Amino acid sequence: MAACNAGIAQLHSYTLPFLHIFMISFFSSLMVHSGNSLSFNLGNFDPNDHEIIFEGHASYSADKVIQLTSNQEDKKMNDSWVRATYYKPFQLWDKASGRMADFTTNFSFEIDSQRNSSYGDGLAFFLAPNSTQLPSDVTGASGLGLVSNNQTLNSTAKHFFAVAFDTFPNAWDPKPDQSLYYKVDLSDYLPEFVTIGFSSATGDFSEINIIHSWNFSSALQISDSAEENEEKKTGLVVGLSKKVSEKGEDNPDFDLSMDDDLEKGTGPRKFMYHELVLATNNFAEGEKVGEGGFGGVYKGFSRNLSSYIAVKRVSKGSDQGIKEYESEVKIISRLRHWNLLQLLGWCHKKRELLLVYEFMPNGSLASCLFQGKILLTWAMRYKIATGLASVLLYLHEEWEQCVVHRDVKSSNVMLDAEFNAKLGDFGLARLVDHGKGSKTTVLAGTVGYMAPEYILTGKASKELDVYSFGVVALEICSGRRCVEPNAQEDQIRLVEWVWDLYGVGKLPEAADPRLSADFDEEQMARLMVVGLWCAHPDCSLRPSIRQAINVLNSEASLPALPSKMPVPMYYAPPENNSAISSLQTSYTATTSERSQS
Repeated sequence: MAACNAGIAQLHSYTLPFLHIFMISFFSSLMVHSGNSLSFNLGNFDPNDHEIIFEGHASYSADKVIQLTSNQEDKKMNDSWVRATYYKPFQLWDKASGRMADFTTNFSFEIDSQRNSSYGDGLAFFLAPNSTQLPSDVTGASGLGLVSNNQTLNSTAKHFFAVAFDTFPNAWDPKPDQSLYYKVDLSDYLPEFVTIGFSSATGDFSEINIIHSWNFSSALQISDSAEENEEKKTGLVVGLSKKVSEKGEDNPDFDLSMDDDLEKGTGPRKFMYHELVLATNNFAEGEKVGEGGFGGVYKGFSRNLSSYIAVKRVSKGSDQGIKEYESEVKIISRLRHWNLLQLLGWCHKKRELLLVYEFMPNGSLASCLFQGKILLTWAMRYKIATGLASVLLYLHEEWEQCVVHRDVKSSNVMLDAEFNAKLGDFGLARLVDHGKGSKTTVLAGTVGYMAPEYILTGKASKELDVYSFGVVALEICSGRRCVEPNAQEDQIRLVEWVWDLYGVGKLPEAADPRLSADFDEEQMARLMVVGLWCAHPDCSLRPSIRQAINVLNSEASLPALPSKMPVPMYYAPPENNSAISSLQTSYTATTSERSQS
């Protein structure tokens, strides 16, 4: 069939009697979202939607899939042909400008020979002129429902383009080991508007062909510049997703100077933009699982990795977002710890900035604590707290440089399938040499988790992360946010509220009521006191994260804290009392505290 009309590109599977839900993807070289477009996402096909037009023996099945061959025990399954097409036409190119549409499509299908030794003949994905000129009565199976055996080949009429999954060897077939890469300018063969769909046929032998799902997204950008149109006119790249040409993915005008260093290692790899478009169904809103300060996070499925992934998409045009992207890639790609969210790779194309992480099925700690996604047991919570402390110890003391995260909070603690804590989002992280202590930076972080001295001085230090850890520890115990604007006045700020309960010996009242008192009382008190200790207003009186871990592991005694939360006081040294960067910190105690001490 390779010589017929516009041609059929064939992908052979002669040695495979049973192909189950095999995935294939096609796309043009660009993905632009403007102008005319056609997009749909079909799965669990519903006959009542009338989105698929059938010809021949094609039909919906009871399993809400598209049946591309006869599959009825009381009827013969050979000598049949089918077509299933989308009901709306697709504008492939624009006649006035000559621009080709940019599109991406992927679908899953099943070819089942039912264990017969001989089977045929395969199926095809095709594009044909709208109001198709394809024959309405097909004879023979080798044309896969697109042409008849007696049809004239190499004709200038009745052009179409198809990619065939051929399960029966014919004399004209290319050798199975031939390349799966083809490039064709479809505007030379097809009109502006085309029909898209699937076809299949059986001859003397039979098989079952099923379409399980089908996604399609396109856009046609029409420009007034003929010169620009000529430069950007492209053909269609066809092949298995791992074989697709990656030409043109990088933009030399946007180079973060990180590729060489990263690609020498064995860690994260560079993803191609189209890989991530396909994985996330073109960043569909329904795939969005989170929203951060600089963009959204999308769930996707990577065919190359055979696993689900989370794709963080940095908002376009954000200079701060670019800095965070670069920081996150350069720092986290070098770190290795069980409680770190694994960075699988990155992608930058023009001003598209994408980070690819392992997907966390249980979401964030914040979604479980505050949104009721999952009720975490006390055992889960204590494991999360100790896991978070463990990774902070690694960042602060055990890696080659001290890493100050600067944005430790519940929404940045992700939970895997076993509810292990995975710290992510290193966009604000800074490297500090061991022994130097702190680094002055532009103030950034999240209200409620930022230490008071950091707000005034802008100095990023280990003590800042320790403070944030203390706040998260109290959130874990109480199930309350660090700031609750709608709470009673004395309960708005979590640290102050818990400290007040500590001072009057009523610390258990801060425990999350959803636990129904089903927790280890000694562990609960220990984690709360450590949380208060870490969130001490005076950074010089906070523990190191190692000291906090020793207390959590019952390897050191609980600290003695004042009954009232100290109030931070700041003053400038005499020689430079106008420089904010030189502010020093101390705290004052109330009269009642002094009388107790």
